Amino acid sequence: MGARCMAAVIAATLLMACGSREPNDVNRPRVEPAQTLSFDGHTSATPWVAADGNLVVVAWGVTNDVGTSVALALSRDGGRTFGAPQLVPGSEGARLGGEFPPRVDTRHVEGRDEIAVTWTAGDLSRILTARSIDGGRTFTRAVELQRADAQGRRGWPALALDPSGASHIVWLDHRGLAGDGSGHTHDSATPNTDGAARALKSSLYYASVDGGAVPEQEIAPAVCYCCKTAVAATVDGAVYAAWRHVYPGNLRDIAFAVLRGAGNASPSVNAASPVRVSEDGWQIDGCPDDGPAMAVDAAGRAYVVWPTVVDGPEPRGALFLTWTDDGRTFSPRIEVPTLGSVRPSHPQLAIDAAGRIVVAWDEHLDGRRVAAAREVRMSADDGVGFGEVLDLAPGDAGYYPVVAPVPDGFIVVWSDASASAIGARRFTP
Repeated sequence: MGARCMAAVIAATLLMACGSREPNDVNRPRVEPAQTLSFDGHTSATPWVAADGNLVVVAWGVTNDVGTSVALALSRDGGRTFGAPQLVPGSEGARLGGEFPPRVDTRHVEGRDEIAVTWTAGDLSRILTARSIDGGRTFTRAVELQRADAQGRRGWPALALDPSGASHIVWLDHRGLAGDGSGHTHDSATPNTDGAARALKSSLYYASVDGGAVPEQEIAPAVCYCCKTAVAATVDGAVYAAWRHVYPGNLRDIAFAVLRGAGNASPSVNAASPVRVSEDGWQIDGCPDDGPAMAVDAAGRAYVVWPTVVDGPEPRGALFLTWTDDGRTFSPRIEVPTLGSVRPSHPQLAIDAAGRIVVAWDEHLDGRRVAAAREVRMSADDGVGFGEVLDLAPGDAGYYPVVAPVPDGFIVVWSDASASAIGARRFTP
């Protein structure tokens, strides 16, 4: 796609007037007008957002009749304004979706702004990554992370930069299913079979890029086929991964592992025995296409949010939050109150420098897909409360919201109903 036909436009659209807080509204969030990010003549969907200080980077997929590429838009004022979007070189032929958007992260390292982007391409067969060390002006050649001879499908990557700027990337890899005729969804035509046995042919893989690529490594088998993954790096360089695992009996619970040796210049990564985050008892012989999200605070505490089903006379979907200080034991799960629909979905999570936590998600309510967010308020003794639910696009549909911290609040981005643009909105809890 030539540069002329990819001429980019960016527009800011006021969706909701919002004034300053009244004295008696000190506990209500301050919400700023929304913006839209788009490419002229292309559909826009599947966003991701990352921030470090006032640098905010939004990545998403742009599609025309030629195909899909990855676009980036940068803000240097904490998300108040964005520059014209650009394409990531080498991203033509991207294959993206709501649970596997292009992932982006950014770090200020030794006086420069580094940006890394990871995406899936081909027929869900390739994981690629590219990097900029000059604040997005130029990018390295895209690097493929899977072995050249790796068969089968793969995708659902997650990306995190550690304080040194090294990339840590995990993804779901299904090369064990290649050529066995069993399909690729972990569904079964045979009733009462154990999905955990089939899932052993699918694994979580890891690779790192820091100058050159660290070879791919298998971390854990028995992953759920098409639920998003999560990875996070702490301030002292520890790396954590989370994913939906298939346990015996077709139980689809969230697993967590510490990746020891991650980022070394040799293939020495190994995962501590994966920990089951919560025994939810969700039994389903198929992939729910809805995985976990994770964020780490300044003290190294890792928070995980995920969707599951609560059993009962009328089973319902719900979002839950937990945390760990040691990577081995987790707090009892805490339900995040949503808007009351049957199935809140696609949760995301962010923590700012002050330790404020925000969860974003979407759910179908009254004929509209609502993109929503709310603060999780932690007390000194780990008591939990919740702020007001924010409807991010009042009156319009919103899908797959993602959230990142900025110095004075948070920024949330989402796909709109028509896939013509990406919505973006700042707020302060």
